[in-house]
Amino acid sequence: MEVLIKMWIVLLLLSVCSETVICYSNGKVEVACGDMTPQHGHDPSTKHPPFKIIADKSQFSPGEEIKVTLSMASLEGKHYFKGFLIEARNAGNLTENVGSFKLINPNTSQLLTCDSKEGSAVSHTDESHKTEVQVIWVAPSDSPSSVQFLVTVAQGYKEYWVKSPGPVVSQTTTSSILSHSFTSEGCGSRKSCLRDPEGCDPQNDTACHFLSFRALTNSVMFELSGPAEGYVSFALSQDKWMGKDDVYLCIRDTDRVEIKAAYVSGRTHPEHSSQNILKDTAWRLSDGVVQCSFHRDIILPPENLNRFNLDQMYYLFMAHGRAEDGQTHRHDRQPLISTYQTAITGSPEDLTGSRSPLLMKYHGAFMLIAWTSTVSAGVIMARYFKPDWPERNIFGQKVWFQLHRMLMALTVLLTLVGFVLPFMYRGGWSKRAGIHPYLGCAVMVLAVVQPVMALFRPAPDASRRYIFNWMHFGTGTAAQVVAVVTIFLGIHQQALLLPAPWSTGVLAATVVWFVLADLVLEVHRRGFLPIGKYFKNVKIYTEHINSDDTEEIVFVSDENETSGVESCFKNIVLAIYLCGNLGFLTVLLWTISAV
Repeated sequence: MEVLIKMWIVLLLLSVCSETVICYSNGKVEVACGDMTPQHGHDPSTKHPPFKIIADKSQFSPGEEIKVTLSMASLEGKHYFKGFLIEARNAGNLTENVGSFKLINPNTSQLLTCDSKEGSAVSHTDESHKTEVQVIWVAPSDSPSSVQFLVTVAQGYKEYWVKSPGPVVSQTTTSSILSHSFTSEGCGSRKSCLRDPEGCDPQNDTACHFLSFRALTNSVMFELSGPAEGYVSFALSQDKWMGKDDVYLCIRDTDRVEIKAAYVSGRTHPEHSSQNILKDTAWRLSDGVVQCSFHRDIILPPENLNRFNLDQMYYLFMAHGRAEDGQTHRHDRQPLISTYQTAITGSPEDLTGSRSPLLMKYHGAFMLIAWTSTVSAGVIMARYFKPDWPERNIFGQKVWFQLHRMLMALTVLLTLVGFVLPFMYRGGWSKRAGIHPYLGCAVMVLAVVQPVMALFRPAPDASRRYIFNWMHFGTGTAAQVVAVVTIFLGIHQQALLLPAPWSTGVLAATVVWFVLADLVLEVHRRGFLPIGKYFKNVKIYTEHINSDDTEEIVFVSDENETSGVESCFKNIVLAIYLCGNLGFLTVLLWTISAV
């Protein structure tokens, strides 16, 4: 009797186990609908999931269908899966099932009733090996703003992944059309504004790039405007470097504007968010200007990844560029970056910004000072002022030599510092600067070669001194010419784009001014401009003779006085050149500080 009872218990347990195995192999897993966890008695795998789940749309309207595809993504290990469970849930509340599914292949998938909603989940029909499964999700009429797909996948009884997050799709919102343009009225008093050019008004200036925002009860209203062929955008950033930023774009698509939230992880294209977090969107197109406005909640749920809460302080970026078929391209100009961090929900401010990073401004300033001022003054000193101040020394060396050496050493120092700054800003080599960085490297090499060459110069009376003289002259001239060409290219780079064409004209005038001064002094040195002609060997004085009050004119040779006149002329030319050069340099430096 005892043996029969034990046999009966064993048979009962076997039947229950077989029923459970058969049940799960047939995909009847309604018991797992809530936590989506198979009752296998083992822990889920901690390995990276070898599968992927995608949706063919990122937005939907009530009643619209979205194709969902579950497929293998990794070639490592097993290339198949046996069981699966797919559900669609409210992205704001992942315990709530949303919508229903339709089958594409009833042989491999079946509908389940979860959360008392028929067809709200899909599972396998058998334990055959599968590499891909496709189903259709139908959006309900009362859908939340965002829906996320979740999936559990089993490759075997002991190897499975639970509730892996899939794509998030958002309900399409209808944008209204703005009836009138934005205005700068109230900037600094009722709303915060960031503008370029500073102080512009988008209502009457089509070249005005404009961003405004003001805090409401639980949200912030943003207004964005600017001339663009494709899109205008702004970003919230925790630093002044592009990357890991919360981005918002107004993208022109033929005769309408799409307003999207996105995220940039680095110097890459924005990754558009599928979560619908923007409210009361509106837009306007007029005279090549793209305008849009929207509201965004100050605090967002944690599942809104890569979105920043608006109760913090951020730097603001503004950019614009081209777009084709709704896809954005790299911005046309360097983004406008606010000068300092601002509180989005704080007191209204009239903000200022710059399109050129401070490091690049210093780079441009140092190179301009070095190659349009200090080097030219040093060249003039060495070429034309050797005979001057013969009786004076500075630290045991002739005046002209010490001034020349000081100016050239300053040129090399400024060039070295200016050369390093772009690499610090870019974090490496710039791939979009054209030939400018290559020429800059050539200038740096030539600038270092010059003083090294001078250290090994032969004595003035050496037989081969002329070789050094020609090499020193040739290397210095080549460095100066290449540097000037590099600067002309540099003022048109995105990171330091000076206003054209007048900035180019000022730079050209600086070069011409040096050439004219050099030409005048060279002509004078060669005797073609004899300033002392009417004074050489002449001294006029008058003596009154008591007897008849006659005047006697005596001509006396005086070489020292002639030398003084010649030196005075060169000093006047040098002074005029330095004043003009300082004026041009001041204008260029002011322009750099203003961009």
